[in-house]
Formats: sequence, structure tokens, C-alpha cells
Amino acid sequence: MSFYPLIAGYAETLPDEDFAGFTEADVRRAIHQTTLSVRDFMALMSPAASGLLEEMAQEASRVTARQFGRTISLFTPLYLSNFCTNHCVYCGFNCRNQIHRSMLTLDQVDAEGQAIAATGLKHLLILTGDAPAKAGVDYLEACTRVLARYFPSVSVEVFALTEEEYARLNRAGVDGLTMFQETYDEALYATLHPKGPKRDFRFRLDAPERGCRAGLRTVNIGALLGLGDWRRDALLTGLHAAYLIHRYPQTEIAVSLPRMRPHAGGWQPATIADDRDMVQFMTALRLFLPRVGITISTREDARFRENILPLGVTRMSAGVSTAVGGHSDEGSDDENTGQFEISDGRSVDEMCAALRARGYQPVFKDWEPILEPAKEAV
Repeated sequence: MSFYPLIAGYAETLPDEDFAGFTEADVRRAIHQTTLSVRDFMALMSPAASGLLEEMAQEASRVTARQFGRTISLFTPLYLSNFCTNHCVYCGFNCRNQIHRSMLTLDQVDAEGQAIAATGLKHLLILTGDAPAKAGVDYLEACTRVLARYFPSVSVEVFALTEEEYARLNRAGVDGLTMFQETYDEALYATLHPKGPKRDFRFRLDAPERGCRAGLRTVNIGALLGLGDWRRDALLTGLHAAYLIHRYPQTEIAVSLPRMRPHAGGWQPATIADDRDMVQFMTALRLFLPRVGITISTREDARFRENILPLGVTRMSAGVSTAVGGHSDEGSDDENTGQFEISDGRSVDEMCAALRARGYQPVFKDWEPILEPAKEAV
């Protein structure tokens, strides 16, 4: 099974391009439904809902408090390598960009892990560019075995893998996967990815499902808002999440809401998703999928991240660097260019203080594996 054929099916039944068929009455009816249909979610994502954001926010806040309380899980990303063979026009790691390329040694990975663990964080997201010949599955497995000494939860945001490769990383200590489809518009996707292995739309689309089948505990999806029509990409992200939740109830499905940020290279977003658009997407998603995790990263500035806390957020990043290494003296390299510019550069301690000031409990650890990963030589 795959979400791929469903995209075409939804395209045939979606309202016209600006969702003009929905009314405020449709939106209000959806807001107060106990269980929302796909049609209700469409109503909440329509322009008719833009004037009812306060009502959506109030209900989303109640649902979030009921499902998650006042807790926010914290994590940080660790970039292992920025070598890449893709030509993604919107990415700082694009292989045509003239940036300094580097890759952490296992000793540097260990130093980075120690430095991050010293902040108290227990959830780590490791990232690479798409260059399997340099930083492939063997490298990821070796890095994971190093980092599993310090973190009970290690997730990967790397190039799309096979089910067998995800299972292999799972045995090494990886328990989560983040995979952004970037855009669900297949024709636009081909334009944005003119060369490289990432050009395979279907293989990337099915990666989250392969992660579920491989036994990963958490799978996080998202679209990069700004690449195409943000409203349709947001809608299909929610429908993709609903599909995965239905088919893989044993897996914790989550959604990230990333927006385009400045990066190395000259490409600019085709559309702009503003703050109100982000609020609409988040609150609509929370009402449609009450138990789904929602991540807001440091692509967003501090003020906006704090203001939207009650509306559905369950997970945030802190102490972030988007360059290779960046958390320890041994792993840092002043020449490294980040994948994109961050907007919220607060440390873990500063994030915790901000959360507590708003009445939230920062959570460093909410998971402990029953079985220790195999202690193989690295």
C-alpha cells in the first residue's frame, strides 16, 4: 500500500484552487465536531476559516491541553555531514553551491554527543546530506552506536532508505524518522529536484511507511511551506499523517510545520506562508488529528514560537546549529555553512526558562528503550 495513489484521488475531489466552495458555517461546524472528516479538515484549511482563527485557536488549545497537558518535549539536531549529490534548488547543501564540505569522524561524533548530553537533552535528531558513498548507512549505523551511549532516543533525518536499511538502523539504536516530502505537487517536485537521487518522488513519499514497517517508534513528516501552494501542501500533509495513523497504529506519527528560510543559493520561495497561515494549519491539524505530535523548529523566531505554544505544539528544538558539528570545540568548524539560517538561537537553558515562564514543563526524556542497542565496536 502507498499514499501515492491517494494523492491523485484527493486531487479529483479537492475544491477549486482557492477552496472557494467552503463557507464560515462549514468551518464552524467542523470546529465543534468531535471527530472530523476529511471534508471538515478541508473546511478548516479553506480561506473561509481565516476569519475564524480565534475560534479555531480556542478549541485547539482545549484539545491540546486535554491530550498533552502543558508539556513540551525538547530535542536538538546534530548535522553529521553536508556532502550531497542532489541539486535541490532551495537547499544550502545543494551540490552546486560552493560551500565548505565536511563530515564528522566518530571521535568528533562522540565529542558532539557528550556536549549535547551535558545540556540535559535526551532526544537527538541526526542529519546528513544525500551522499551515500561518503555518509551512507554504514556510517549512520556507526554514528548511532556512538550516540546511543548518551541518548535513549535517536532519530534520523537523512536520504530516503529501504525498509531493510531502516530496520538495520533501528537495531543500532535509531528509534525515529523525520522525512519531509518538501511538496506533494509531483510536477513541481521534479522542477525543484532537477538532478540527484532525491528526484524520485515516489521513493521519498513512501519512506515514512517503510520506516513504520521497519519498526521505528516515531515517524515525523512534513512539507516545506513556501515551495508550492502552502494550503494544498498543508492539506496533503495532514491527510498523509491520517493515512499513516490508520495503517500503523503501533507507530507514533508526528508532523512538522517548517517554512522556507534563507539559505546558501539564490532561489526564493514561490509563495509565502505568513504567521496567520501557520496558525491556521496548526489549529486545523490539531482539530483533525487530536493526538498527533506537532513540531515547531528554530526556523521560527522566539516570539512566534512562544505565542503559538497553546495551539498544538508538543515538540520544539533548542540549542540548534544547522552546520556540521557545532556543539563542541572538536566538532565545530568555522568554515561550515548551515543548511539554512535559524531564527531562534536560544540555548537549551534559555528555552527551558522561557517555557517555564509561560507555565510549561520542558521534557528532556519521555522514552527509555527496553533493550539496550547492541554494543558493537565502532
